[in-house]
Amino acid sequence: MASSSPRRKELLKLLTDDFKIIPADFEQKPDLSLSMGKMAEKIAEGKARAVFSSHKDTFHKDTLVIGADTIVFFDNVPLGKPKNKEDAVRTLKMLSGKSHVVATGTALVKENYCCTFSSLVKVTFSHMTDEEIRWYTETGEPMDKAGSYGINGHGALFIEKIEGDFYSVVGLPVSMLKKHLEICGFTCLN
Repeated sequence: MASSSPRRKELLKLLTDDFKIIPADFEQKPDLSLSMGKMAEKIAEGKARAVFSSHKDTFHKDTLVIGADTIVFFDNVPLGKPKNKEDAVRTLKMLSGKSHVVATGTALVKENYCCTFSSLVKVTFSHMTDEEIRWYTETGEPMDKAGSYGINGHGALFIEKIEGDFYSVVGLPVSMLKKHLEICGFTCLN
């Protein structure tokens, strides 16, 4: 897996224990000319290809590298991870009481093969008071997450509803990934 995300690692463990984590050395620059899903797919593919090319001499010939990227979009504009607490507060105020889209792109890369797919999920926040935003920011949870929140942590307190795959918002669409891994000939659930 071309990711250092502990959330993705835990989700991948639902499918298999036979994997290694190798963080990608890849600059994540969204291509704003692409659709939300394709933008996330392109970054996921870049991560997977970077890990594959830098380690292919040590990989077994059938090694498959999984890359994933999650982007939060508000009014079709990608929101990255917050630069600091003030940035997290600004982002959370913007999302408060409104809906946004979370796109998670996934890429499967091995020698002479690449498959990408994405999942789009609509997330609606409840209205957050300034006090709630300050409290949540002080937990530190928003600081390493796109859109300044984690749906599977304290951020869940402020999610009114989601329309789509919960695990995609966490960072890895495990059901879709299982189907694509099986298409590639990998056995899951072992």
